[in-house]
Amino acid sequence: MTHEARRLDSAQPVLHIGAQQTVVLTGTAADPQRLPLAIGYVRTTAACFGHSPPSPGELEAAIMLVEDELSRVPAIAAAQATVVAPAAFIEAIGRSAGLADGVANVFSLDQVERLFDLLAALSMGRPAASAGIPADPAFAATLLILRESMHHLRFDSIRLEADALP
Repeated sequence: MTHEARRLDSAQPVLHIGAQQTVVLTGTAADPQRLPLAIGYVRTTAACFGHSPPSPGELEAAIMLVEDELSRVPAIAAAQATVVAPAAFIEAIGRSAGLADGVANVFSLDQVERLFDLLAALSMGRPAASAGIPADPAFAATLLILRESMHHLRFDSIRLEADALP
């Protein structure tokens, strides 16, 4: 059984945000459906961001890019999905949301929206220290992909899981 198939044992959709692509997994471990999308955090950063933190126009360009890719995926409408991303981003998202280390990483769409609002404020000049989130463009791309995926795939909440893959 592949690493991806094991993640489907719970029958929850899985969104794997990688460096060069994001993969949407649905179905079951016995019959997985895999759709790769050209919106990884490094790829999106390279395509859209020229500043650190990204400017409002750069965020808007990234949103359009991500939305275009997500339009290829039929809405899944899941009560909860598992989102897999690099551990550093998962930890930064948790800290930015005010979670202590080791606390369950389950977020509602509203919580992700609040984090994205902080990113938008950062892009408009709010100092990173007062925004409470990293000014790193790769973090911004990961958060943006997460937010847009929740909207377009209609995930009510997500459980963040650190990627153990190299």
